[in-house]
Amino acid sequence: MSKTYHFWITGCQMNYADARRVATELERLGYRPTPRAEDADVVVLETCTVRQQSEDKAYHKLQSLRPLKARRPDMTVAVMGCVVGVRGNEVLEQRFPFVDVFMEPSTDGLPLVSHLTQDSDYALEVAETAARYALMDEDLHWEAGEQGSGGAGVKEVTPAPLLPRSPALPISAPVAVVYGCSHACTFCIIPQKRGRERSRPVGEIVAEVRGLVAQGVKEVVLLGQIVDRYGTDYGDGPDLADLLRVVSDVDGLERIRFLTSHPNYMTDRILRAVAELPKVMPQIEVPIQAGDDEVLEAMKRGYTREQYRALVRRVREVIPDAAIHCDIIVGFPGETAAQFQATYDILEELRLDKLHLARYSPRPGTVSARRLVDDVADEEKRRRFHLIEDLQKRIATEKMRAYLGQTVEVLVEDRDKGRWRGRTPHNKLVFFDDARALRGQLVPVHVTHTGPWSMSGTTADHRPPTAASETLLLNVI
Repeated sequence: MSKTYHFWITGCQMNYADARRVATELERLGYRPTPRAEDADVVVLETCTVRQQSEDKAYHKLQSLRPLKARRPDMTVAVMGCVVGVRGNEVLEQRFPFVDVFMEPSTDGLPLVSHLTQDSDYALEVAETAARYALMDEDLHWEAGEQGSGGAGVKEVTPAPLLPRSPALPISAPVAVVYGCSHACTFCIIPQKRGRERSRPVGEIVAEVRGLVAQGVKEVVLLGQIVDRYGTDYGDGPDLADLLRVVSDVDGLERIRFLTSHPNYMTDRILRAVAELPKVMPQIEVPIQAGDDEVLEAMKRGYTREQYRALVRRVREVIPDAAIHCDIIVGFPGETAAQFQATYDILEELRLDKLHLARYSPRPGTVSARRLVDDVADEEKRRRFHLIEDLQKRIATEKMRAYLGQTVEVLVEDRDKGRWRGRTPHNKLVFFDDARALRGQLVPVHVTHTGPWSMSGTTADHRPPTAASETLLLNVI
């Protein structure tokens, strides 16, 4: 059964026009109108302040929704129109804390759409992370081909089940640069499965990148279990910084990312390459895994809590606007409540942009599975997981808010639920509407709404979509 929406509208014809635009966006998401607020999944109040009577009427109607929201906490309540524009959100949020979304007059509905799609946006991020790990672990392969003009074995991805498949190659494509791993963390099976690390020759990598670009790829993600160890098996050969500079010279390539790094091998040479090369995006993915030194030692990570803190400081010195991503494992064997709290505290202190969070589970064949007792109860692992999840959601929400009113450059990847989807240089997920064919293009987007996992906005020449059907008027009181 499809979800439903209900509008309550007062005021001038501009309010009716705004409501129609918002209704259009809701219908594109699969929502259908209903004449009763009690039956609706989304209730939108379109308000007016031309007279005190109109404003009082809006407040009375809003108060009447309080008990309905209490009975149905999954219902979304949105307020739009002149009340928001005149009074501002802070006052209204304090007076009506049960309201989920406030939208100013002449809205296009994107703040509401963003709120309604945050769960699916989060799921998209989780799916993309899973696909990334699968590619790094060589559990998800690119089959060799001989297409394109690069002269190398260009590869076509076999997508992860949760990822949408496009008829063409993805706009952002992974390129393996290091196979295997020689740093044996106790929880990881990769050294046993994939062997010692082997760096691919620079020429082979560049040829593959050229072939991908010839087929329409605009961004490459250089992959390795420890990507910043690229070239160490060559002795005095090129390192990751050198590789980044060479790949940056590929004509037609717009963006470069790399992951995942290890704190022990993230050099100033690499950081300066990121800072100096316009095509290399200011995103550093460097896991801490745990914030307690004893747990880090048990994991055989090879660094301390303070060394990781110093690295984050150094990244931000060299690349002031860097987005730092991190991996965390909770419930590692022997992790006490105090040790978990140390992880929580350093994450709260460092305020990283994104966390890839996992509950520890023993992998057969790993050192931790053979020698350590999985003694943290599953219920406790879940509790710790959700505590950090909630912390990061709060941090991400606050960091994303800084983009409100800003214009960001978005590399457009594909359509999602009728909207264009793309990413900023800092790898922030962005949605927007535009009638043009924009896949693979760099587009400036003015940010009008942010959430913890994504933001939405409009292009400079944005044109509102066609209005929803007149069935909307049946819901007007």
